[in-house]
Amino acid sequence: MKVIGICGSPRKGNTEWMLRKLLEGVAKAGIDTELILLRERDIKACDGCLSCEAGGKERKGVCSIQDDMQQIYPRLIKADGLAFGTPVYFEMLSGLLKGFMDRTCPIWPRLELKPIVGIAVAEESTGRVIHNLRTYASVCGMRWVGHVTALAKTPKQVSNDRGVERRLAMLARKLIDALMT
Repeated sequence: MKVIGICGSPRKGNTEWMLRKLLEGVAKAGIDTELILLRERDIKACDGCLSCEAGGKERKGVCSIQDDMQQIYPRLIKADGLAFGTPVYFEMLSGLLKGFMDRTCPIWPRLELKPIVGIAVAEESTGRVIHNLRTYASVCGMRWVGHVTALAKTPKQVSNDRGVERRLAMLARKLIDALMT
């Protein structure tokens, strides 16, 4: 089994730390994990061409944009579970994570039934981020397992919050349970 974490933060900080802690908890159950840092990838914006939905059986599910998503698609399809993490900007998802989610259009039917969890970090309010992540999961037919949010103003602040660490451990156990059912 494998769980892939997708980090939508443009910098190394709280979101990445939280995803790493979550994945550490999952790995303790003998489950393989991988963390994809979107800031280190060349992922272009979806241009809405719909070529992934057209062109007959041989083209359906294939994106015409050639970038790092071509290597990520097969990993997402093979993954047994997913964890999305984002900092919060103007009470919404980061642009990196939203752009990534848009680019999953060619494969979203193949994400169906996979368990997914969400992580969000904000200075003052997480706004609609968890709702956005749950909506994405619903549209893809994925199984929403839960989320952890945190408030932080500095890049390493969350790592000092034992309450957040405990909630991440609980979320990891919930994700493991979901993978086993």
